[in-house]
Order: sequence, then C-alpha cells, then structure tokens
Amino acid sequence: MEIDRRIKIRHLRTFVEVARSASVGRAAELMHVSQPAVSKTLAELESVLGARLMERNRSGVSLTPVGQMFHAYASSSLAALRQGIEGVSETLAAGGLRLSIGALPSVAARIVPDSAVEMGRVAPEVGLAIVTGPNGYLLSELASGAVDLVIGRLGNPEVMEGHSFSQLYSERISLVVRPGHPLVGRSDVAAIADYPIVFPNRDAAIRTLAEQFFIAQGIRRVGHRIETVAETFGRAYVRKTDAVWVISSGVVALDVAEGMLVELPIAMRETLGPVGLTLRGEGDPSPALRMFIEAVRRTVARLELAS
Repeated sequence: MEIDRRIKIRHLRTFVEVARSASVGRAAELMHVSQPAVSKTLAELESVLGARLMERNRSGVSLTPVGQMFHAYASSSLAALRQGIEGVSETLAAGGLRLSIGALPSVAARIVPDSAVEMGRVAPEVGLAIVTGPNGYLLSELASGAVDLVIGRLGNPEVMEGHSFSQLYSERISLVVRPGHPLVGRSDVAAIADYPIVFPNRDAAIRTLAEQFFIAQGIRRVGHRIETVAETFGRAYVRKTDAVWVISSGVVALDVAEGMLVELPIAMRETLGPVGLTLRGEGDPSPALRMFIEAVRRTVARLELAS
C-alpha cells in the first residue's frame, strides 16, 4: 500500500510534538507556529487517515487507542529520517571519503561508468576506487574488507558464506568475432571447433557455464585455446585473428553496438546467470555506499537491463 501523498512530514512532526507535550499550545510554542496552525495540521492528518488520533480536554491532549498505535510508527519514522539525514551530512562532510568498488569486467564496462557519473553528481565529495578482476578474487577482497561492494555474478555457495546477494539483472555469455570473420551470420555451433578460441580461465565466474554450454553442444575439442579474463587482450587478439571470444555479453556490448565486434547468432539462453550486488553480511552499508547502490540501481533501470 502506497503512502497517501497528502501526508507530509509536517503532519507527523506536529502530531509527535503534540503527543510529547500533551498540549497544543506548548507544541505550537516549541515549533514556533500559532495554535490554530497546529490544530489545522492535526485536523488535516486525522481527515486523511479517517480516524481520530487525539482527545482534547481542559487538562490538555491525550492519544486515542488509534493515536497510540500511529504514534509508535510516526515517531520511529521521523527518528529514522533524522538519522539518515545526519548520516549523509556526516559522510559528505568527512574529508577524503572513498568507496572501494569491486566490479567484474562485464559490469565495469556496462554499468559502473554511468553509476560513477551519477555518484559524482549527487555526492562529489565521495571518491571511488574501482577494482576489477575475477569473481573469486573480488569476493575474497570483500571478505577481507579491502572492497566495500562487489558488483558481479552470484558466487558459488562456499564463497558466498557470510555475504548477502541482491540480484540486479541476468546476463548471458556471448560468442563474438571480428567483422568479416567467416562465421559471421552463421548459427552452426559445431563450426566454432575449427577456429581458435579465447575462453574464460578457471577463476572466471562464467567458466562453468561456458564449459557446460560446449559440452551440451557436443564440442569437446576446439582449435588453439587461450584462457584469460583480460578483456583488453581478448579484444585486441580477436580483432587481429579468426578467434572466437567466449565472454560475458556486458563486456562487449558497446563493441558490438559500435560494430567493432560481431556477435554470432547462436542461442545462448542457457548461459544466463544472475548479476547483482554482494555485500558483507555483517553491519549496515554506510550512507555513502547506499547512495552508490542507488546510483547503480537507477543505471540498471535506465539501461533496461532487468527487463
């Protein structure tokens, strides 16, 4: 159920203050407004809620049973909001504040740049250190406290112990080649075996999915095979040779869009895997980290990656 937009912070603050002081007059004095203004605000709140929250008598003001119930939620909501505002202010006021973000190459190329741009707009005081590498390495860095957040594939159960994961979208593996490659436009998976291949190494998050795909297609042997997660090498090598690059779609999305590489028209749906945010299980994210996480979520929504 959505919160009625007619309810404003002033309604909650006035209600809580009147309940605390048990007097409309005293609450008006403390809030530096007139008594009629306080009475009007309370009446608006009761009208929106459709319930009487307070009983007014000669001795002052007392909460009705409904008012007592609502007071618990209103006061805790204001307290949480106050803490959040103070936390953000303290975070932004701290000199030299920096977040360390671990990102798989696919997200480092696809969503981290836009997220960093937005973070610079809303919180320019917060510096970012972006660390890339294999999923296992990034998760070990998270566990040690070297990074604050990892954006990437869901790790294996044994490495996810003590961490929490929140999915952002699903990503598949792509098979890409240089423009003009003999396989361009062909959907014959078996033909890949006749060409060199750049394959994810053992530390790569997509390694198991890639192996399972080729086994399912009956391809156990391919031509010259190079194993790496270095996207700079893979990009340069594939452009100079007839190699087929087995890589997360996010790493090469821009290359394909700009015509620098070509994705083979081979169905890869079975290689879909969850990509999301991994945090250490203990404690709450800092206000700065929460802002960055929201920047990431807005970027994913804008790029329509979750659709």
